[in-house]
Amino acid sequence: MRILVSNDDGAEAPGLRALAEALLELGEVVVCAPDREQSATSRSISLHRPLRIEKLPPWGPDGEIERWSVDGTPTDAVYIGLNHVMKGRAPALVASGINRGPNLANDVHYSGTVAAAMEGSVGGVPSFAISQVKGRDYSHAAKFAAALAREIGRHGLPPGTLLNVNVPPGTPQGAQITAIGRRSYAAAVVEKLDPRGRAYYWIGGDEQAHENVPGSDCNAVFDRRLISVTPLHLDLTRWELVEELKGWELPGLVRD
Repeated sequence: MRILVSNDDGAEAPGLRALAEALLELGEVVVCAPDREQSATSRSISLHRPLRIEKLPPWGPDGEIERWSVDGTPTDAVYIGLNHVMKGRAPALVASGINRGPNLANDVHYSGTVAAAMEGSVGGVPSFAISQVKGRDYSHAAKFAAALAREIGRHGLPPGTLLNVNVPPGTPQGAQITAIGRRSYAAAVVEKLDPRGRAYYWIGGDEQAHENVPGSDCNAVFDRRLISVTPLHLDLTRWELVEELKGWELPGLVRD
């Protein structure tokens, strides 16, 4: 199996290395990741400036893991990985992570980690993202990632689908297939002044408690200390509203 690995924490992140080395037992691993921290960049892609890539020293016991950095977003990195670095040797899997911090509930809309896996799925490659809530010991997450990659290799994934995995702190008590939960962050804008007296702003408040949604990723990770595996779909259509909206009085609306 040929695997492309990326992330949003940067090309030297410990979680990225843990993931790449864990997947080495499945076959050939190529890393193509942002050259710096790119958290919360979502699906941003660089269409209005050139990108530069750099080949990095390999990882792995015998230097088997080929590595590249991209001075762009996670989406850029996977795009470059699929269409340039690995052109002519297409991967069977794209894996993103291991992220430092969770990507639960609404986080998936902002996450660069999830976005990297989405770009893999857009490119027609089965993909997953994996994140760890706390801690720097990635051994449990890496072991689970290797097992998941093996199962994806056996079963495949439907087109336009990816898996989002979150690993609780400490030793996981098992795993659960979940849905997206609900949690929020306090809305906050902090205003400061620079040395020249000009205002600048930090946005984003502290995390709030998650809602109790049975079967959700938040409940699994926070309440039961289980690894959550959530299938996500690229199709954002709210299909149950399609017919209802056809009944609206909109100018020129075609209802067939």
